[in-house]
This record gives sequence, structure tokens and C-alpha cells, in this order.
Amino acid sequence: MGYEPLYDSGVIEFKSPDQTQYVEYFNPEGKEVSRVSNSYTVALAGLRGAIVDVQSLNGSGKPGFRITGLPDAALSQATDRIRGAYLSCRLRWSGSLMVVNLAPASVPKKGASLDLAILVATLRSLKHVKKTFFPRAVFFGELGLDGRILPVRGILPMVKTALENGHSEIVVSTGNQAEAKLVRGARVFAFGHVAELVNWLGGEIAVPKYEKVVEPTLQFDSALPIGDFSDVIGQEQAKWSLEIAAAGGHHVLMVGPPGTGKSMLASRMPGIMTELSEEESLEVSSIHSISGTLRENALITVPPFEAPHHSATGPAIIGGGTGIPRPGAVSRAHRGILFMDEAPEFSNLVLQTLRQPLENGEVIIDRAQGSARYPSQFQLIMAANPCPCGMDFGNGLRCICTSIAKRRYFNRLSGPLLDRVDLNIPVESVHFQNGQNQVGDVSAVIKQRVSQAQLMAKDRLIKTPWTKNSQVPGSYYRKLLGSDNALLRSLNDIVDKGFLSLRGADRCIRLSWTLADLEGRTSPNSDDMEYAYQLRQDTRNRA
Repeated sequence: MGYEPLYDSGVIEFKSPDQTQYVEYFNPEGKEVSRVSNSYTVALAGLRGAIVDVQSLNGSGKPGFRITGLPDAALSQATDRIRGAYLSCRLRWSGSLMVVNLAPASVPKKGASLDLAILVATLRSLKHVKKTFFPRAVFFGELGLDGRILPVRGILPMVKTALENGHSEIVVSTGNQAEAKLVRGARVFAFGHVAELVNWLGGEIAVPKYEKVVEPTLQFDSALPIGDFSDVIGQEQAKWSLEIAAAGGHHVLMVGPPGTGKSMLASRMPGIMTELSEEESLEVSSIHSISGTLRENALITVPPFEAPHHSATGPAIIGGGTGIPRPGAVSRAHRGILFMDEAPEFSNLVLQTLRQPLENGEVIIDRAQGSARYPSQFQLIMAANPCPCGMDFGNGLRCICTSIAKRRYFNRLSGPLLDRVDLNIPVESVHFQNGQNQVGDVSAVIKQRVSQAQLMAKDRLIKTPWTKNSQVPGSYYRKLLGSDNALLRSLNDIVDKGFLSLRGADRCIRLSWTLADLEGRTSPNSDDMEYAYQLRQDTRNRA
């Protein structure tokens, strides 16, 4: 039929007059040659990822393009995006059956971030590029029909996974270049168009004109401005209580009338907390990378602050979505603050879902297509009015709420949830003139005291997996105090009388150690234990 044989590295290719390409995988000696080319990428499930071996087979059969290996709907549509990229670069497409397998098949693959790796595997299979060029490189990027390589979410945890598995060469879109370079040890290569990538991999094609993928300016101080504690008029007791909370990582409930500074106090908490370590910063930034909330591709060094609206749904708080679930507010607040203003206005379902992450420090979200595990070691700060109308303070004459309405309002904050709160803080009204004379310490001074207290706790816990008093099991501190300690005996009496649960007793013990750390003492005394018990007392009727 007039076929013209072309010999290339032992592979026999036959080109017909109608330009249809046929491939025989036998070299002149008659030995079979491997039909499979491959590339690498990462599939994420939560913060954890798995290396995916993208295998491409250009074989005989009815012409077509098929992707196997548990792809989701978005990934199944990659066939059209890859064909568009080929056309934009004027590259020959296979006239036979092209099969791409994503191994291991047991790992769900989600999203368009695998587009680039699939493209590279097909390029190697069709010999548009050389297999020997960067064979261990890992590829992340979405393809446009015009051949552009578009940025994707989750670059930080994907690059981290690649490095942990021995892949140091990372290929991304120019829009992800700055974010990928945040991971120490990664050799990052960034391209804006498929044609540029083909030439880098050993091909020789012209690069068409295209609209550049703009790389965001990298600024390491990307956090929003944080106000100072001295901005809050008066409220010295509340400030001191929040200083205790910051030093030990304790949860807080503030109750007081509107306009007394509850929201201002909560929003200034990150300013008195210590900066994140390098490891913590990478972990927190990875969560925000997956969420798409990493500002200006910079590592987050200040504890994050999340303040969802009281109309937020359960999936918005805990996490969720189709396919592999995305992190919610409790995970975005990891190692920072989750502030729930008007806490009784949140739905009961949302409030009850907080119990697992508060107790375990992580959230596990199960879906039909897979599950995801996200860390959620946050400090919960809740604020509430004394009643639905907010006017039940002072003589209470302006309050229009019935006793039933008041009871229903606070009953949303269930006993099991409140039992996990260490500090109940009354925030009372402040006379404007008197308050101006109570400026208080600036955040920098408070932060220094908090840092010193946390250093004492870290030294005490250096041989344990814990770093803050709120993380330590009560059994550990009871052992340090000794079973016959007078402090424990007095606390046991309170438990026996039913004024305190066993969980509440453990939290009193943790709180007393934080008070001792702030005062520079090596262990708590009776005053610390008594004050810790007072801080846990219900404030809902004391504001």
C-alpha cells in the first residue's frame, strides 16, 4: 500500500499516504520494545498525598483516548484539554488507541491538577520529547485548550509529598512558581505554555504567542493587619483572661452586652500569640493552599484567625464538598483562632460538630468517593449576648426577652460543648470616661509574657509529644502533682459534690499550670487552683 518505514531507536513506525501513523514495537533484531511511557504527579486526600505513576500506552486498536485508574469527572474531561494543547502546538496526535493509566488505581484522583502529567506521558509515548530528560520530575498543572499551563490549588502539600518520596524536580505553572518554591529542597521549573515545556523536555517546536500566566508578587508579610489590645477601652479582666488563654491554648466563652468589645478582643488574639515555627507554618499554609485562601503565595507565619458567620452550614465549618472533601473553617483555623461571634445563633448541628475536633485536634470527613483527614488544633473563642435582645444587663429594664426565650437561647450551647471551655469571661459595660483611663498593656508586652509562659511549658513537656498545657492529659499533670497532693484532694471534693465533671477537673488542672507559668512558678499552688475553678464558672447569668 506504499507504506514508508521509519526507523527510530529500534522502533518501527509506518506512515501511510493519508498520514495515519502505525507503530510496531519490535526492533530490527526482533526483540519486543516497551510500549509504556510514564510521568509522575501527586493525588491528595486531605493533607496527605500519594505519588501517582501516569502510564501512557500508544497501542493498536480503534483510535481513541481513554483514562483509567479511578479518575473523577473533571479528570475524565482531560482528554479534550490535552487534544487542544496538541493542536495549539501543532503536534501530531496518535492515530491509534491511546490509553493512560493512573497507578495505583485504588487511590482516588480528583481535579485537573493531573492534566500536565498526563500530557507529558503522552508526549513521551508519541516521541515528541525524550524519555531520558528529567524522568523523575513531578508535574502539576491544568491545561487550557490554547495550550497554556494554568495554576492549581494545593501546590504546597503536593510538592511536600513529592519531596518525601524522593522526587525533587517539580514542574508547575508560572502562576504556582512562587508557592512551590516555599518548600525547601524543591527544584522548581515553571512554564506558561505546553510548547515551552516540550522544548525543555528535548523537543523542538515553535512557541506560539499566548496570554502570559501572571505570577503573583511574593510577600512574606501577607497577613491582614492585627489591631492592638490597647485599642480596647477598659476590660482589663477580660484582657488578662485572654492572656491566660493565649499562654495555654485554652478555649474561651465571653458573655456580655453588645458594644463592650468582645469582637475587638477576639480579633486581637493573634497579636499576642507566638509566631508559627517553620514546620507549623508549612502545615498551616498547606491547608490554605488546598482551600485557595493562601494570600499572595506566602507562608503563613502568624496564627490564623477564622470568624465564620452564624449562618454558616456544617460543611462550611467542618469541611466537605464533592469528591475528596476540602477543609472547613476548623481546619483553616489550625494553630490559630476560631471565633464564633453570636455563638448561640449558630445552628445546633454546627455547634455539636465542634466536639470531635475540640477533643481530638483533627477532623475526618468521609464521603462516598473518599475520605480526608485534616488537622484542627485551634483555640475556640465564643462570644454571646446575655439574651437574644442583648439588653439583659444592669437592672435589665430594657430587656424584652421572656424567660423561655433566654433559656432557649443559651440551651444551644450544650453542656458537653461548654464542658470543653476552660475560661468563662464576663465582659461588662464600661463607662466611657472611666475606660479612657484604663489603656492597659500593648499587645507586644502581653505577647512577651505569653512567650515566656509557653517556654516554661515547653521545657516541662520537652520529652512529651505536647507543647501547650491545653494538650496535656489530666493524668500526666496529676502524676506530676502526686496523688496525695492537697490541690487534688480539694478538687476531688468539688467533683464529688457534682459541681465539676471529671473532664472539667482535668481542665482546671491544666489551667492552674498555665497560671503558674505566667507567674514564673514551677508548679501551681492553691491560689492557682482556686482561680482556675473560678474561671470555669458559668458566666451566662453574671454579665
